[in-house]
Amino acid sequence: MKKILFTICIAFLATSYAQQKAIPVFKDGEAQVVEAFNDPSKWIRHDLWVETEFDTDGDGKLDRMHVAVTRPSQTEKEGLKLPVVYESSPYFAGTASLQNGVMWSVKHELGETPPNRIHPKVSRRGKRPIISNSQIRTWVPRGYIVVHSSSPGTGLSDGSPTVGGKNESLAPKAVIDWLCGRAKGYTERTGSEEVKAFWSTGKVGMTGTSYNGTIPLAAATTGVKGLEAIIPIAPNTSYYHYYRSNGLVRSPGGYLGEDIDVLYDFIHSGDESKRAYGNKVVRDTEMANNLDRVTGDYNDFWAGRDYLNQMKPMKAALLMSHGFNDWNVMPEHSYRIYKKAKEMGLDTQIFYHQNGHGGPPPMKMMNRWFTRYLFGVRNGVENDARAWIVREDDKRTEPTPYKEYPNPEAKNVRLYLGEGGTTAGSLSLSKSSKAKENLIDDASISGNNLAQAKNSKNRLLYVTPVLKEDLHLSGLAKITVKIASSKPAANLSVWLVSLPWNGEKGTKITDNIITRGWADLQNHKSLSKSSPLKPGKFYEMTFDLQPDDQIIKKGQQVGLMIFSSDNLFTLLPKAGTVLTVDLSKTSITLPVVGGKNSIEKAIK
Repeated sequence: MKKILFTICIAFLATSYAQQKAIPVFKDGEAQVVEAFNDPSKWIRHDLWVETEFDTDGDGKLDRMHVAVTRPSQTEKEGLKLPVVYESSPYFAGTASLQNGVMWSVKHELGETPPNRIHPKVSRRGKRPIISNSQIRTWVPRGYIVVHSSSPGTGLSDGSPTVGGKNESLAPKAVIDWLCGRAKGYTERTGSEEVKAFWSTGKVGMTGTSYNGTIPLAAATTGVKGLEAIIPIAPNTSYYHYYRSNGLVRSPGGYLGEDIDVLYDFIHSGDESKRAYGNKVVRDTEMANNLDRVTGDYNDFWAGRDYLNQMKPMKAALLMSHGFNDWNVMPEHSYRIYKKAKEMGLDTQIFYHQNGHGGPPPMKMMNRWFTRYLFGVRNGVENDARAWIVREDDKRTEPTPYKEYPNPEAKNVRLYLGEGGTTAGSLSLSKSSKAKENLIDDASISGNNLAQAKNSKNRLLYVTPVLKEDLHLSGLAKITVKIASSKPAANLSVWLVSLPWNGEKGTKITDNIITRGWADLQNHKSLSKSSPLKPGKFYEMTFDLQPDDQIIKKGQQVGLMIFSSDNLFTLLPKAGTVLTVDLSKTSITLPVVGGKNSIEKAIK
């Protein structure tokens, strides 16, 4: 009898103890804040170095990545194992100053070799063990472990930056392998004492914004086991598409003259004694010999830094996030990856908002995504709408669900040009005029000013009638142009605008520019091989503008503006190049929700 009572007592105490243990809690398919995980003073924070499979600083030793871990104390005291939210970055440890001379000069004639630029120095900041505090207050209280790492050649990580090279995919792979027990971690950068991730369930999710959003995709393209889900926010998915456009040398918005070697210098905050090796091998050899600021052609160097080409091994569930008015990392970056992932049969969703660079999905979306794929809670997120679009007047946290992006009800409608572009020619469903119209390049005049000008010899503008009903565009507008140039090379810039232009203070980002595109006519046959233009000869070229989903309000007009140099994005040659547009062979195809019937109602 005493033995039975003793056994019952032990079982009761064990049950009570178990009930006191903190565990993750879920409600409505989302991980909830657990008070036992919510006290920062009790979090365990430590750092280590994970050994990779590459040596990119030339010291004959495998590079090690600096990693920081933040986890609830229960993972140490109670044997609790939890999944990981992981963010990696080249920015955590400090960046260079973008003083005068760091960017490439953009004031030169097309086809000329630009003058040399200044290479800045980077001073590392930050002390160990902290690499970053991002993600921690969001995810640790909800029962996740948060891991950060500095990418190769930055901070206390070994190696050299490559800006999209293979080591920037293999570095996060190594960290994930360590979290899953397949790679070695050490207490010191050069030490031999190992660290085990005994607290990890082996389920990892990655997220981050911009370059930090590129790295999750880079890791996913390796097919690494254990990376279950990624949420890239405004990721750069192709460095060619970041620094070039349809054969044209084009800067990211806000960084005129930036190129891939500038970004290399900007982030190279690693060991000063080893920077010279990376500079020689990566920046001054591989990049210098292949970035090609003269022609802007797509080559093997750029193809190797285009993650679309590397997606075959990818298994991670993908939630993309981007802004339609992100003119830094443009919205095509997420769309092209989303489209391919969908074709591959991966669980995929896309969230688009109407603002600029950055902007994560609502917390509810992110929570459901990680809860489903890291904790395995069957919350049905994979059956949710594939596309979530923030409408023009709504909060970013209140997107509208759609079955797909582009909107399945969007149909391509071709509009043609009528003469009068120096003032405002027509843009309609009727066949084009047979006229040919000229514009004169002048990079000193901004696109904003050209769009507002009542008359201009420096651009051609074609507009629809005033809209009688709202017009919903969803997808990629496509332009076909037939143009002759007075010189062997010329910039070509195309804007789709909503008129009349709103120049008032506090103008919304969606008020004026609908979407944009740029191209080099020298690449009319091939993106990888340009040929000088014969002055006066007409060339035909078709290319996409940036993805969009926007409702143009009734009372507005849709305008197609064709001009040459865009002083926010392109090289800036001397004024005077003449472009002649053959209206009969030039048209714009718009993705109109409701197709031809909708646009007929709106413009007739």
